[in-house]
Amino acid sequence: MSARGLQVGLTAASVGVIYGYDLSIIAGAQLFVTEDFGLSTRQQELLTTMAVIGQIAGAFGAGVLANAIGRKKSVALVLVGYAACALLGAFAVSLPMLLTARFLIGLAIGVSIVVVPVYVAESAPAAVRGSLLTVYQLATVSGLIVGYLTGYALAGAHGWRWMLGLAAVPAMALLPLLSRMPDTARWYVLKGRLDDARAALLRVEPDANAEEELTEIGAALGEGGGGIAEMLRPPYLRATLFVVTLGFLIQITGINAIIYYSPRIFEAMGFTGNFALLGLPALVQVAGVAAVIASMLLVDRLGRRPILLCGIAMMVAADAVLMAVFARGFGGAVLGFAGVLLFIVGFTVGFGSLGWVYASESFPSRLRSIGSSAMLTSNLVANAIVAAIFLTMLHSLGGAGAFAAFASLAVVAFVVVYRYAPETKGRQLEDIRHFWENGGRWP
Repeated sequence: MSARGLQVGLTAASVGVIYGYDLSIIAGAQLFVTEDFGLSTRQQELLTTMAVIGQIAGAFGAGVLANAIGRKKSVALVLVGYAACALLGAFAVSLPMLLTARFLIGLAIGVSIVVVPVYVAESAPAAVRGSLLTVYQLATVSGLIVGYLTGYALAGAHGWRWMLGLAAVPAMALLPLLSRMPDTARWYVLKGRLDDARAALLRVEPDANAEEELTEIGAALGEGGGGIAEMLRPPYLRATLFVVTLGFLIQITGINAIIYYSPRIFEAMGFTGNFALLGLPALVQVAGVAAVIASMLLVDRLGRRPILLCGIAMMVAADAVLMAVFARGFGGAVLGFAGVLLFIVGFTVGFGSLGWVYASESFPSRLRSIGSSAMLTSNLVANAIVAAIFLTMLHSLGGAGAFAAFASLAVVAFVVVYRYAPETKGRQLEDIRHFWENGGRWP
């Protein structure tokens, strides 16, 4: 692909840094907010969950927003909103004010994690689309690491306000880069701006047969529909059910229980001190970076299904290790750390890297942003459930019981992916629709 195409994909994918930072920084900030505001267990869960509730609201409206004002403008709006809300949280003087800031920042993130994968998918050539969508996950994991390390660096000063406020820096740094990027050819065609569509297509792929691709895009968009009603009837009802189920399984299997509450999990294993509670989660995510890179290099060679199934199998094995650690103290803290590490690697190489590939590939252009929004809404409902009850689960069921529940759900996820997930490697976005139109089989 051209250098310009690579720049478009990487700039959009870098928004994942912001998402990752927000996911992990709350784990560190919560330790000190709890002390300053005297939070109970339920209030701690509410603080974590509030951003997820905002994400649900943002995801619900993101598809309509992306179609109305464009993918690029939607991302720019997210960056500005995210920076403002990060500063609002940093200056919070009460729990209600902090909860409001967390809700609004979640709203911005909810829009971004619908729109950015769509922007990347529509900007990337088929041969590298999977790799560039995986770069979004790489950026997210990098943001996780930065968030944990920032929390560790500021832990000695109990600087939770700085932890939250520094999130504005990457958001504003990305805004000038995004301003120089085009919107996607598919969105321009959707709006009838064919000259802009042609220019955007050639800017990303100078050697493309622009007229042929614009004809194919126009034919796909010209078939009418494009609303939720079309997604709920054949042939796309099957695709809708698949991505909504996949989105729910990505979260309900427990990834954000570890990310949001990793200091609490390590503490329950017997670890103590700021490095153990905030530094170790960062080290775990370094392994996650390696897993994303491996997935990025292999996804357009081996395909989506083998990598995704392998990642879920690793999650099941990790859950079994953690069950043994918590049930009998087998292996102690060292084996517990290894279990968390294996879980993160398995999730990152599989669900984390490839779940959103399916969100962006399963629908034609007129349904793509709304389809991604539906998947993310399902994903965030499961996220909210985990965020709202995990600490209570840990206290009432113990670590063994909590991870036994996650193991059972991961087995269900493996079966669903094995039975229903299509292999889309190397196929044009406009061709993938035929899998769903043919009853879940390739013609």
